[in-house]
Amino acid sequence: MPRPRPLSEEELEQLRAELSTGREPSVWFTSAAVGVEAGRSGRVVALGDPADGDYIQVRPTGSKDVLAFSATEVTTVKPPRKKKAAEPPTRKRASAPVAAASTPAASVAAPVRPTHTAKAEPATERPVAAPASTPPAQPPAKPKRGGRKPVDPPAVVVTLSSTAEGEWLVEVVTGKKRTVRGLSVSPGAVAQAARALHPDVSAAIETVLDAARERQRTRVEQLQAELEAARRMLSELSE
Repeated sequence: MPRPRPLSEEELEQLRAELSTGREPSVWFTSAAVGVEAGRSGRVVALGDPADGDYIQVRPTGSKDVLAFSATEVTTVKPPRKKKAAEPPTRKRASAPVAAASTPAASVAAPVRPTHTAKAEPATERPVAAPASTPPAQPPAKPKRGGRKPVDPPAVVVTLSSTAEGEWLVEVVTGKKRTVRGLSVSPGAVAQAARALHPDVSAAIETVLDAARERQRTRVEQLQAELEAARRMLSELSE
């Protein structure tokens, strides 16, 4: 049997496009899939890093577990339905010909008057053979589950960083992939989140916020002084 063809780049891009819209695209397992019957369908819930090998996370139909597979273990082409094998025709049992019982010719004899009456002997009953007992039906064997373990969700790391001007940036790393990079966050939202987390976190962030407030206050005073000097110069030029 030829080895299944791995998913092409176009098929992987199509899967990523459907996942980005919130849909879970359907795939079917090939004969290379371990622990899952070939031809069974499933839903792709995430795509990881191809360098990991088994990076396609699939939830098989009828299961709540999410398993990881490689690009050769699944396909986007629905396999054809298996045709049922034709049942062999049943043979009709030939009925044995019934032989006609020949009746012997009765001989005619002169009637004889019996001298005594013979007692009829009771007919003896033949024992009836008990029907053979049928063995109890064996319960169907439970299908063995595959040896794959459910895939744990990737770890998420959130990083907050501040600039010298008092701006705050947030980055998010999901597993090995950076999903959010350099997103600007207002200082008020950072302070509110810090107060909700832990007093030590709030104290550390408040120190940075106080320093940023002091720098901005000094800058405002400098700009006000420059504005006053510009106004005086304008007034002198207008006279």
